[in-house]
Amino acid sequence: MNDKVEPILTQLGRPAQAAASPEEAVLERIPWSGDDKARTLVRFTCPEFTSLCPVTGQPDFAHLVIDYVPGRWLVESKSLKLFFHAFRNHGAFHESCTVAIARRLMETLDPVWLRIGGYWYPRGGMPIDVFWQSGEAPRGVWIPEQEVPPYRGR
Repeated sequence: MNDKVEPILTQLGRPAQAAASPEEAVLERIPWSGDDKARTLVRFTCPEFTSLCPVTGQPDFAHLVIDYVPGRWLVESKSLKLFFHAFRNHGAFHESCTVAIARRLMETLDPVWLRIGGYWYPRGGMPIDVFWQSGEAPRGVWIPEQEVPPYRGR
């Protein structure tokens, strides 16, 4: 996206369909008008994320927690929900889904800092948690723990 052009929102306040794939999904942003001197952390939590196992085609489920410190942009939340929805018929391993989301957000937002925790429910009896962050957390920003408990069998 071009930083010099104000974004045109194509989904907010309008009927919008989920894309057939994450690559086709339109992830939109809006200008961040916050005070640059007081750093802000933005958190999105998606406790019911789904994708497909690329081998079996069976659904995979995750609890995602995304934290970021905005630069010039915020992610527009409806477009983020539709982006997540585009993974429902997308076959990829847990690690690939988690990192693909992080990279797409980095590309779209160019945040000061971003991290994602992908807390995946068991596949083959074993939960897989995937963590990614863009670098050192910035100083002077309150970054709470993600507090997603580890998976425990019954």
